[in-house]
Amino acid sequence: MQAEFWHKRWADNQIGFHQGQVNAYLQKYWPQLALPATGKVLVPLCGKSLDLVWLAAQGHHVLGVELSQLAIEQFFAEQQLQPQISQRGTFKVYRHDNLELWCGDFFALGREDIGDCTRLYDRAAVIALPPAMRERYAAHLTDNLPQGCSGLMITLDYDQQLLDGPPFSVPDQEVQQLFAAWQLEALEARDVIEDSPKFLEAGMTSLYERVYRLQR
Repeated sequence: MQAEFWHKRWADNQIGFHQGQVNAYLQKYWPQLALPATGKVLVPLCGKSLDLVWLAAQGHHVLGVELSQLAIEQFFAEQQLQPQISQRGTFKVYRHDNLELWCGDFFALGREDIGDCTRLYDRAAVIALPPAMRERYAAHLTDNLPQGCSGLMITLDYDQQLLDGPPFSVPDQEVQQLFAAWQLEALEARDVIEDSPKFLEAGMTSLYERVYRLQR
């Protein structure tokens, strides 16, 4: 997936991956993690997700990373927030209170940027990437996040032969391989095929959303 692909999706408003409400799994399971509100949460490939606002409202310092400047500008406009804008290396950084959205290439992040992120929330990052980039993504998190970092990851699991991504299918076996250096706990697996017309039309008989707790 090249950067141009995502820039075009945002420019054409082809953002079916964007949810118009806070993710239900986040609201259900994040409180069960019993994480101190003081931790900084990394949200990779965050788009303009309302989950960012929810996490910030829990008292967390939220660091979202997004390739599309348009997505970030829409986020702050829709939330009626006026961010302070600065430059950090190759990233353009938008800040408002305990919200930071970094515009740039996730893979350009280093330990000096995210080494203090003790929390991780991935709803639409790993499933946005093709296989080779998923391996690189998981390795990048493992190399740059601190020991003890914990959080949630939400994936999709379906027959990739019937429909190409994104969003891509990342079955449980692959999750276990990608995050072998982490402690993983499967929290929920729900078949949502009846609520997914696009997948039904492609001939799918199942579409599982899987929720994991991760700890580095």
